[in-house]
Amino acid sequence: MVQRQYWQKLIESAWKRKSIIWLSGVRRSGKTFLCRSLTGIEYFDCELPRTRRQMEDPEAFLNKLKGKKIVLDEIHRLPNPTELLKIAADHYPSLKVIATGSSTLEASYRFRDTLTGRKILVWLTPMTTEDLADFKNQDLPYRFLRGGLPPFFLSKDFPEPEYQEWIDSYWAKDIQALFKLERQYSFKRFLELLFLQSGGVFEATRFAGPCEVSRGTINNYLSVLESTWVMHVIRPFSSRRSVEIISAPKIFAFDTGFISHFKGWNRLREEDLGILWEHWVLNEMHSQLQSPMVHYWRDKRGHEVDFILAKTGKPTIAIECKWKAAHFEINNLKAFRTQYPQGRNWVVCQDVTAGYTKQIGNIIIDFLGFEDFRKKLK
Repeated sequence: MVQRQYWQKLIESAWKRKSIIWLSGVRRSGKTFLCRSLTGIEYFDCELPRTRRQMEDPEAFLNKLKGKKIVLDEIHRLPNPTELLKIAADHYPSLKVIATGSSTLEASYRFRDTLTGRKILVWLTPMTTEDLADFKNQDLPYRFLRGGLPPFFLSKDFPEPEYQEWIDSYWAKDIQALFKLERQYSFKRFLELLFLQSGGVFEATRFAGPCEVSRGTINNYLSVLESTWVMHVIRPFSSRRSVEIISAPKIFAFDTGFISHFKGWNRLREEDLGILWEHWVLNEMHSQLQSPMVHYWRDKRGHEVDFILAKTGKPTIAIECKWKAAHFEINNLKAFRTQYPQGRNWVVCQDVTAGYTKQIGNIIIDFLGFEDFRKKLK
């Protein structure tokens, strides 16, 4: 069994702070596999009726498990999952629990209480650079094309039929179980269009006609996709200056494999790598920061910075993603730093092995290879 060491350490660290972990991530991202790889774990599949019957009396169920480590997989299948988790957190502190699901806790009607103060979220993203080392395949274009879901990545044959199977399963097991949406065609059409336009600026009205629904329904669909980690909504960074774009988000699909599939790519060209590299950098930020709170910046003259990291009271970090360092141009960063002079500037490049610093005008820029970038995020 492959040991996904980064994620195992993250879980063990989280358990030192709280007894309840909410392990969330898209379908087939490896949540069950990861849980079963943990030492001394006892596993319960809540999709099985006999497992659900065991939990009809939460106290009797938990009494037998004091001091153990347990997994409650697909916990949203229970009629009242928060009741069980609250009892475990409040009355069985020696019991270490991982509850898994495909959405954020607050997204589903199943969770009447978000367990505030009782749990820690661990967000299992698609495979990271540390996962590639664990799976002993660090071929980055291969990872871009196959994507970061372990079954797709490990498949001997190109898993083309499995992408549609995943969409069907996502609709049936996540969307219907958690949100009870209607109009399957419209939802799937919207999802397909977002995969095709991943990395672009989002305008709801552009999707309403092709999907045959209202603008409000499109916005509702997007909130569902965001809460199930399938689409990442990257909102503009702004101090509401008159020159900035302040309302139009960019939408990034969760996985490069699905982007490649919907674009019909079975082999990557040089011109395809830039946008996939941008998605790869975003995935690494999500896995390391364990937060979707990443922004981008754009002004009304068309200058744009790929990503902005901003913490209250701290200078901004401006991040540009380039497959090759030679493709970098200063104009976008220059426009941003005219508005926000303080902060660091990173250009993350695939072809940089040893990081270096360069000054262009009055702007100091760190050119980072991916390993250096990951270390700076920690």
